[in-house]
Amino acid sequence: MRFQTPLVPGTLIRRYKRFLADVALADGQDVTAHCANPGSMMGLAEPGMQVWLEPNDDPKKKLKYGWRLVDHGNGHFTGVDTAVPNRMLRQALETGAIPGLEDFDTLRAEVPYGENSRIDFLIKTEGQSDLYIEVKSVTLSRTAGLAEFPDSVTKRGTKHLQELANMVAQGHRAMMLYLVQRTDCDRMTLAQDIDPAYASAWRAATEAGVETLVLDCQITPEAVQMGKLLRMSF
Repeated sequence: MRFQTPLVPGTLIRRYKRFLADVALADGQDVTAHCANPGSMMGLAEPGMQVWLEPNDDPKKKLKYGWRLVDHGNGHFTGVDTAVPNRMLRQALETGAIPGLEDFDTLRAEVPYGENSRIDFLIKTEGQSDLYIEVKSVTLSRTAGLAEFPDSVTKRGTKHLQELANMVAQGHRAMMLYLVQRTDCDRMTLAQDIDPAYASAWRAATEAGVETLVLDCQITPEAVQMGKLLRMSF
């Protein structure tokens, strides 16, 4: 998935009110960018970090920049926009690029299910159980090479796991798909110290038959592309 407009580099001044970030551009201009990430962004929002913004000229948007990447300065990047995974994964599903999910009849996004929830993707194939797929963006890494989820307590994430387990109990398939938006990690784990309730819910969902798939990304200031399968470790 290519970015719609060329990204511009800058230096993070501060992130505040969760969805706002002040950034100093290379030309000396200070701008405010939209930060499409409701999480804590632990380790990714320190003043002075190198970042990449996507400009826009949409008159409907109040902010003319969106924060897309953190540049770690060693050839590695982290994608901080939590909307990217669903857009990229939809493309990957439609082109049969995800192992084990190459063939299906219909694909729908944001389908209501459970108790006031919406599933990221619902796959239907004639003669097979419906497949409910919940997607999570993974950006935390506190140990070299190891990605972690979540980066803050997520009651909503715990609810999603319980909803997926309920779908399995009703005879459907359900999958938790973690997209690691970091190029410096080759495995993933759950941050049990940050949110033990989520880790417990994941174990219960797994025992109930919910599947887990972990994928990484190839990230550059030009594009974010589907990567390879990663292993879940504990």
